[in-house]
Amino acid sequence: MDSWKGSASALCRYARLGGTFHASLLLALFVGVWYSQALEVSVGKVHYVEAVNGSTVLLPCTYSSCIGIKNLYFNWQYNDNGTMEKLCEAVIPIEGVDPHVRVYHERVEYVGTSKQNNISILLWNITYSDEGEYTCFARNPKEKNRNHSAIFTLIVVDELKVIDNTLTVIILSVVGGIIGLIILVMVMRALIQLIMRKVQEKNKECLVSSSGIDNTENGLSGAKAETKATPKA
Repeated sequence: MDSWKGSASALCRYARLGGTFHASLLLALFVGVWYSQALEVSVGKVHYVEAVNGSTVLLPCTYSSCIGIKNLYFNWQYNDNGTMEKLCEAVIPIEGVDPHVRVYHERVEYVGTSKQNNISILLWNITYSDEGEYTCFARNPKEKNRNHSAIFTLIVVDELKVIDNTLTVIILSVVGGIIGLIILVMVMRALIQLIMRKVQEKNKECLVSSSGIDNTENGLSGAKAETKATPKA
């Protein structure tokens, strides 16, 4: 934090010397780097889950910070028709040290671990009244106590929907059959071409062989023909 203040004051002095534009640019860059190092809270790529009434569901949440943490405060809250009901809270003193978590709901269990930056909870034996939005909140004093949060939605159903994959299976079967037919045609074509080449080569060999035999019979094989003796007078 001291280095940040020193950099800011240096930029101000530079601005007074006439480098207003460059100082503003550098300040923007410093702010961008600062925010890129800020704490991030995430509930995963999918921000909701459908769970069967009476089952146990995991409410996921993780955090990350490039500048590290110290006395990181976090809690889970449930939005009960506009009233935020606190489910649990804790303070992580330093990285890798698991906190002492205070749980305020009888069916909530903390299952996170600071070694993996995980502050997830389990909600046991859910009912339809548990349906709604759950907020994972965190605050890092190293960032002047800036607040960060992520919302995870729970949907409670009687039973999970069975997805009918019949159409998908039919489409995949048809596509697979067409691809297989194309491959078979290509293989048959290549095989026929190979057989035709073999037949052509064999025919050429036969033509050359028969041509040599004919020339030999006609005395044109290149050997000298026998010269008959001239009859004596």
